Amino acid sequence: MHYNPYVSNALNSYRLSVLALIAAPLLMGGACEKKTSGKPADTGAVGAIDRAGEASGPADETPLANIDISKLSPDKQKLFYKMLGSFNSPCGKAHSLRTSYATDNSCKRAPFAVRYLVAMLEEEATEQTVRDYWNGKYASKTPAVKFDVSAAPHEGNVDAPIRLVEFFDYECPHCAAFKPVMEAVMAEKAGKVVEYFLMFPLEKHPDSRSAAQAALAAHAQGKFKEMHDLLFSKSPAHGHDQVVEYAKQLGLDLPKFEADYVTALTQVTRDQKQGDGANVDSTPTLFFNDRKYEGPMIAKYISLWIDEELAVNR
Repeated sequence: MHYNPYVSNALNSYRLSVLALIAAPLLMGGACEKKTSGKPADTGAVGAIDRAGEASGPADETPLANIDISKLSPDKQKLFYKMLGSFNSPCGKAHSLRTSYATDNSCKRAPFAVRYLVAMLEEEATEQTVRDYWNGKYASKTPAVKFDVSAAPHEGNVDAPIRLVEFFDYECPHCAAFKPVMEAVMAEKAGKVVEYFLMFPLEKHPDSRSAAQAALAAHAQGKFKEMHDLLFSKSPAHGHDQVVEYAKQLGLDLPKFEADYVTALTQVTRDQKQGDGANVDSTPTLFFNDRKYEGPMIAKYISLWIDEELAVNR
């Protein structure tokens, strides 16, 4: 075949555009919403900006020990110092993040909170975005939710100190894009994290309920992960006859699969009710040690949350 550089460049540009479309929703917290509405998509962050601790006058730009901000532009460095005085203590104390880091040795979260701030500024995030995500982590009043995961497929040791619960839909493109993110987290934090998979098929995806039933039926034969991967790779081809073909590909016992496929509907409905009770209104939605994860849907930031919890609670 004759090589045409113009065609090659066009194809490369197309691939990059597709990758950008996939990645952008994760950076912005994109999700498949439960119901279509005129409201802006939930970014997964606290909407209100908490400026209660914002200092008056010029920000204190005294460098912090062991914090490297050399990768930040001069403007971002000024914003960093402004936010150090603007944000309250991540431990609920009546002082700023700067004070927590510099003088409050009892606040184990302070070093992690400062590094979380630096990481987002290095990503060139806007001030609004940084404030939203920071407040979503350290100022959120989201109550803890206990889920029944006794029948849910999971990856990792059930005794792991960090428990993640993901509500997802097999026909949601954002869930498909989030899948390798969680796989990277689980590989990096092996032994420290367990992830439970709860089904949350959306009404606007007509065969996603069938896919959820197929995943649970495969789980009954010890092949959840294999079916999980196959369903995402074949999305949205999730009708009954199609998932039976996938079961054949995986070498499952077909009469048992068919029977479990029918009974799995009860568990799918139970998972959905748990999600509804926890105000899950989009997929993917992640819960981190019983509280809604309100950070960027990127492996780097989920890992930062994990590292902080492990250090604070050891």
